[in-house]
Amino acid sequence: MRVKMASLYGKKDIRIRETELPDLRDDEILIKVMSNGICFSTYKAAMKGEEHLRVPENVHETPVVTGHEMAGIIEKVGEKWKGQYKEGTSCFLQAGIRYKGSEDAPGYSFEFFGGNATYTIIPGGYIESGCLLTYEDDYFAFASMGEPVSCIISAFHTCIYDYMEDMFVYDNIHGTKEGGNLLLMASCGPMGIGAIDYAVHGPARPKKLVVTEINEERLKRAAQLISPKEASDYGVELIYVNPEDLDNEEQELRQLSGGKGYDDIMVFAASERLVELGSSLLAVNGCLNFFAGPTDEQFKARVNFYDIHYRRTHYVGNSGGNLDDIREMFDLSREGLITPEYMITHVTGLSEVPEIILNLPDIPGGKKLVYPHVDLPLMALADFEKQADEDPVYKKIAGILKANHGVWCKEAEQVLFAEKWIGD
Repeated sequence: MRVKMASLYGKKDIRIRETELPDLRDDEILIKVMSNGICFSTYKAAMKGEEHLRVPENVHETPVVTGHEMAGIIEKVGEKWKGQYKEGTSCFLQAGIRYKGSEDAPGYSFEFFGGNATYTIIPGGYIESGCLLTYEDDYFAFASMGEPVSCIISAFHTCIYDYMEDMFVYDNIHGTKEGGNLLLMASCGPMGIGAIDYAVHGPARPKKLVVTEINEERLKRAAQLISPKEASDYGVELIYVNPEDLDNEEQELRQLSGGKGYDDIMVFAASERLVELGSSLLAVNGCLNFFAGPTDEQFKARVNFYDIHYRRTHYVGNSGGNLDDIREMFDLSREGLITPEYMITHVTGLSEVPEIILNLPDIPGGKKLVYPHVDLPLMALADFEKQADEDPVYKKIAGILKANHGVWCKEAEQVLFAEKWIGD
């Protein structure tokens, strides 16, 4: 089978590759990739090339396909899995699975296992790990967002509170504190919006949620998607703050917490200043989750060890979610409680992927969603209306988005498939 893919050949070297897929082994499954989100982690891999932990040293000779936020259709099932998986079934991937402790991962380490491709082969070991999840629907955008949302859910579960509440009882209780104070710092990017959504609509809601963001455009979009009024309907007092409007950021953020600090703090930017500010704002027994993954392997920040000793504060980090996290994402999404599509601000076809990945920090907005089988330049969702007169398909999609408050949705995706499909 002939396949197109956006493959990494080395540091800052991503190309569209056309090649033949190998014959499917009995323990493998072939997926027709219908959508794939572009993750900032892929940009980091592109910048480091073979120096990246998960990229093979021989990537110059054997390129690896990029992308790990994939959803698609099971095209062919190896003999081993024919009783468990059915051809034609929609599916998505929990890419955070590590098979037998290996750092190899889809989108980083394999020649044919990744999401920025028309078709991909899932190796048997990863299927054994349970990473391939199926569902009954012909909509794919929300499923592509399953992996990043599972990372967010994992962050909430990774936090620790109530440690040694009784000085003679040694218990760690995992999860953000229900009914507590939660601070999300630099949190109106795509992952930050996902975190706001989950905090407001998820199972362990804080009483007060403070969100900071210096980008005014991002701040306004977040407030439009998840308003303080909507949050109040779920019992959450939601406050959006631009720190540049504050005279004394630390003092005024502490005042917003009622003076006691925050039970949970998540930092969504790899900023020494934000980590240190967060450290100073933790309440007794509070937990700071450093969510942002730095590219600098020597990234360091000063934290308050007096508070660690006497106020029992904690520091955690997490990268990726597990199967329970992605199942929770799916259930909450299907129940209409969370909206993974809030993260999507651009859609595109496969041919644009190399330039998008290599220039990702310079492209504004949130998640860029790739449709490997459609012919589409990189389009901000707002640009469909701006360019409606240039293409009747754009006009149709613009109308759908307008009716859906500017959020990508199944109806828009189906128009794209019907009108811009270029085949296999």
